[in-house]
Amino acid sequence: MASETANSPESNADWMEVGRIVGVQGLKGEVRVYPDSDFPERFLEPGMRWLRSPGAVAPKPVELVSGRLLAGKNLYVVKFAEVGDRTQAEALRGAVMLVPAGDRLPLAPDEFHVRDLIGLEVWHQVTQTQVGTVIDLIAAGNDLLEVKLLAPQGKTTTVLIPFVRAIVPVVDLPSRRLEITPPDGLLP
Repeated sequence: MASETANSPESNADWMEVGRIVGVQGLKGEVRVYPDSDFPERFLEPGMRWLRSPGAVAPKPVELVSGRLLAGKNLYVVKFAEVGDRTQAEALRGAVMLVPAGDRLPLAPDEFHVRDLIGLEVWHQVTQTQVGTVIDLIAAGNDLLEVKLLAPQGKTTTVLIPFVRAIVPVVDLPSRRLEITPPDGLLP
């Protein structure tokens, strides 16, 4: 299921996070970006992007000049027009790469933007009881929904639910709910 990450609350309405700068590449100002998007064009196609530095409230525009996938590392190496050397690139470490929220790319059936999943109520399909609320999506071999339980059991306040059709057969965005058919042992 394709995804892009929800943002922090102060900018959720305006921006979508697509990656995070995790390091520098070489001496000419290139940076390494860990993607929070399933859309490679966010890192490969030239155009405007925005960066929000750690602690900053407002993002700043930057022009993506080029990008490439760093094979085997799930990282992209990108070059911004405004960054000419390693020192300038180092200053960007930890910055979040953003695009306007209205710049959503089209999705195939059964694909969702992460920001649309956060906050959905989670219901047990058979018993029609509410289990909890989606608080995050963790990218893994199969994506995992992190669900805050409605009635925590002991120390367990959240559970991870594989985001696959066999376990999550219904995602109803207009109703802001999804239904699960959990195998034995998945829920406390």
